[in-house]
Amino acid sequence: MPGRDELTAAVGTTIPDLVAPGLRVLFCGINPGLVSGATGHHFAGPGNRFWKVLHASGFTSDLLLPSEQERLLALGIGITNLVERATAGAASLRTQELREGAHQLRRKVLDLQPGVVAFLGMQSYRLAFRRPHAQLGLQPELLGSTSAWLLPNPSGAQARYQLPALVSLFADLRTFSERHAPHE
Repeated sequence: MPGRDELTAAVGTTIPDLVAPGLRVLFCGINPGLVSGATGHHFAGPGNRFWKVLHASGFTSDLLLPSEQERLLALGIGITNLVERATAGAASLRTQELREGAHQLRRKVLDLQPGVVAFLGMQSYRLAFRRPHAQLGLQPELLGSTSAWLLPNPSGAQARYQLPALVSLFADLRTFSERHAPHE
C-alpha cells in the first residue's frame, strides 16, 4: 500500500488504459483513485471489490490482484475510465469532465469495437451521457455498434450494493457478453 506522500503525489496522475481491439467487455470506471494513481493499476484501492466480483461472477477463473491486470486482455476484457486523472474520490469531478470523458470514450469504442462497454457507476454515467433516469443493465443506446451496460461502482465506499448483489449483476453482464462477443 502506498504511503501518504505517494498518495499525495498521485493526485492528477493518469494510468494507461488496458485495451485491445475486439474485446468482449470493456469496463469503464469513473476515474482512478489515488492508490491506482500511485501504483499504475486499475481498481487498486484496498476497499475496491472489482477484482473479487470479477472472479466470483465467472469472468476470471482465479482471483487476480490489480498487479495482474494484464491477464485480462487474454480473456477479452479491458479497462478504461471516463476521466483519466486520479482523485481521492469521484465527487471531486466536474460534470463537464464527465461529459468530455463520454465524448472521448465514444471515439475509443468506435476505434476498438468491443462487444460491450460496462460502465461502473450509475450517477457518473447519468451525468456523462445525460441520461438522468438510466437504470442498471443493458442500455437502449449503442456506442457505434457496441452495447452499453450499466453497473454499480464496485468501490467499497458504495455500500448500497453488497457483494452478493454485485456478483449477480456482473454475472448477468458476463452471460450477455458471452452471447454478444464481437465477431473476428
